[in-house]
Amino acid sequence: MNCSGCRDLVTFETADDTVPHRSARLYSVSTGPRSRVRTLFYLGLVGLALFELAKVYFIMPMPGSQRIKSLDAAYALHTWRWAVRLVALVGIGAGIRAAFTLRGWWRAVPVLVLLGTAGVGYAANYVLTADRMFRQPEHLVLAPRSANLVDENSVVVGVARDGEARAWPIRFILYHHQVQDAIGGKPILVTYWNVCRTGRVFEPIVGGQHETFRLVGMDTFNAMFEDSRTGSWWRQATGTAVTGPLKGTSLAEVSSVQLTLRQFLALHPNAMVMQPDPAFVSDYDTEGRFERGLASKAYDWNDLKARRIINDRVGDTPIVLALSEDGQGFVAFERPVDVPAFAIAGPVLVANGRSYDFSGHEVTGAAPALTPIAASQEFWHSWLSFHPATQKGEPAGADPRE
Repeated sequence: MNCSGCRDLVTFETADDTVPHRSARLYSVSTGPRSRVRTLFYLGLVGLALFELAKVYFIMPMPGSQRIKSLDAAYALHTWRWAVRLVALVGIGAGIRAAFTLRGWWRAVPVLVLLGTAGVGYAANYVLTADRMFRQPEHLVLAPRSANLVDENSVVVGVARDGEARAWPIRFILYHHQVQDAIGGKPILVTYWNVCRTGRVFEPIVGGQHETFRLVGMDTFNAMFEDSRTGSWWRQATGTAVTGPLKGTSLAEVSSVQLTLRQFLALHPNAMVMQPDPAFVSDYDTEGRFERGLASKAYDWNDLKARRIINDRVGDTPIVLALSEDGQGFVAFERPVDVPAFAIAGPVLVANGRSYDFSGHEVTGAAPALTPIAASQEFWHSWLSFHPATQKGEPAGADPRE
């Protein structure tokens, strides 16, 4: 029969032979225009979710993202984000009514896809964005040495200019990544990027105007900032705009030093020191772990048992690793700069006429105690899984013993 107004239907008929005279059941799935409109709904949602994920992937430290040339792609996705979102929303809006005309459990499918896309969008724009993960100080407080609360062994980025000196502890700015301050009556932008350990200070002046920046993410392992007026992206290590309308423009760099706070204050006794912002204390490296470096080294347990003592360096830190007399326990300490190597005599470490027990204390109390280093015994394959940059200790020669 010809029927010009009929819908195209794919029908499935099932007969129930166990119940006589029961009508056959029919299930239908439309393949007509409504189905095609419904497709727009799903294409819009899936496309929007993939777009939001890509926008984050290319500018944040995701697996593989920092080893590809993704800067231009990241900037294009960021620049056209509202246009892409509008196109996706048009498709979603066009097909949403058709998507919810399905019956039975099929009605849950559009709800789940809609919620999933909303979750991806929220995470991409409110959880995984750099400027929300690492916020600028809410209360920037600097204090003189007499009121300073920061450990003077802390490493700082320091600037002395026009008769004024200021210091910003790395343990604070490695979280904030940027601190907007002023010295000598002129604005400065203090930056630090922990991934590549670059501390830079710039004059945030662009085209003769004071500019503000937000942290966008990172590219090739260096921080990327965005200016508020043109949306250009600037590389932290060089202070140069690498993409956007101001590409090729550079900020003037301010001369700075990285010293311990004690050293900086010795040079500039009246310096002002940045204090911890109470709003971010839980985010700070309050113990200065990062300042001591992230280097790690693994030593073969059998080698330690054979030698009982190893003098070596882990990163820039001289260390001594010693095994107890029973061959079960071990300790690790920072080796003082005046000690080229420790020897071991029974239960004590010996050097320069001084003896230290396994707690690190000098047995006569005539010298300061040794500084302990975190050390643990673990299978190599397990440790390497979580510390892939670890070096393997292979000290040459035998250590002196008594």
